[in-house]
Amino acid sequence: MTTTPLRKDAARNWERIVAIARDLVDQGAPLQLNDVARRAGLGVATVYRHFPTPEALLETVAAPCLEALAGDGEQALADADPWRALESFLSRVVEAQLTDAALPPVAAAAVDALPRTTELKESLASAGTTLLDRARDAGAVRPDLAARDLVALMCGIAHAVNVHGGTPADKTETAHRYLDTLLEGMRPAPSNA
Repeated sequence: MTTTPLRKDAARNWERIVAIARDLVDQGAPLQLNDVARRAGLGVATVYRHFPTPEALLETVAAPCLEALAGDGEQALADADPWRALESFLSRVVEAQLTDAALPPVAAAAVDALPRTTELKESLASAGTTLLDRARDAGAVRPDLAARDLVALMCGIAHAVNVHGGTPADKTETAHRYLDTLLEGMRPAPSNA
């Protein structure tokens, strides 16, 4: 986000703001810059200098998860087995949607506040599309499955799991069960030859 290094006090303020925002997001509380400033013991102008909008702050909170997922995408692209690569990438995406409350709203936003967010989202979309194309070309997935379908289905899994609730371990187990069902449905129909 910032190209020049921050002064030590500004860097501390930035870290404090992001940490408080992370806590609020994890609690499911709305991210309001005035509230963040109050909780951080900082002036509102200080928060706004670092983050002009709540969306910019939310995207900053989600950035480590997006960066990790981009790395997962690169790792999956290096896997020579198209099905295993797609399966492992989708598994990681579903887990991230459940474990990082900042990810779903940032991923769903039509417009990004920060260029880095756009870059990371484009990287993830490209990896997912390439992985799906490779699996389709290898005959491992249905030929009619499009990348946009996969995005909606993955969001559906995360939403369904969150609606049902439970402990984090229960959610993860349920998400993997749903993902396994989805993956099985993605396989091409057996030929009747």
